[in-house]
Amino acid sequence: MAVTRDIVATYGAPRRVMGRLLAMGEREDRALVFLMGACVLVFVAQMPRLAREAHLGGEDLNMLLGSALLGLVFIAPLALYGVAALSHVVARVIGGRGSWFGARLALFWSLLASTPLLLLHGLVAGFIGPGPALSGVGILWWLVFAWFWISSLIEAERRTDKGAA
Repeated sequence: MAVTRDIVATYGAPRRVMGRLLAMGEREDRALVFLMGACVLVFVAQMPRLAREAHLGGEDLNMLLGSALLGLVFIAPLALYGVAALSHVVARVIGGRGSWFGARLALFWSLLASTPLLLLHGLVAGFIGPGPALSGVGILWWLVFAWFWISSLIEAERRTDKGAA
């Protein structure tokens, strides 16, 4: 199934989509592509907000974009690997049986699947600015992301660990 179809399907049944992704086998390249795609889309989502800040504050847009690119595309993936590992350790403590790969895939896929709401958040931040609309979209994104991640992690951790790193 195409990634875009899987993203749409995740909004209806995140555990089913995660089960299908896990059934495709442990391929770190696929997980990394999901992570990098999500990070690039998060960067793109920040562009309208950064353009607004640069215009209103008289700052250099290129400096703001460069900082966001460095943080979101080069540093954030490393931090997200750590978050995925921590989530797997916590899941193990409470009885999870999944693999390290499953925990990574659950986090990376959840972030990628929730990026349409982050893109909307970026547009609201850029065109409307701070206010109730921006807060509402931000809260909606957090709730959806948490739902996807928890559901996906439950699906990943209910499977037997095959010793994957």
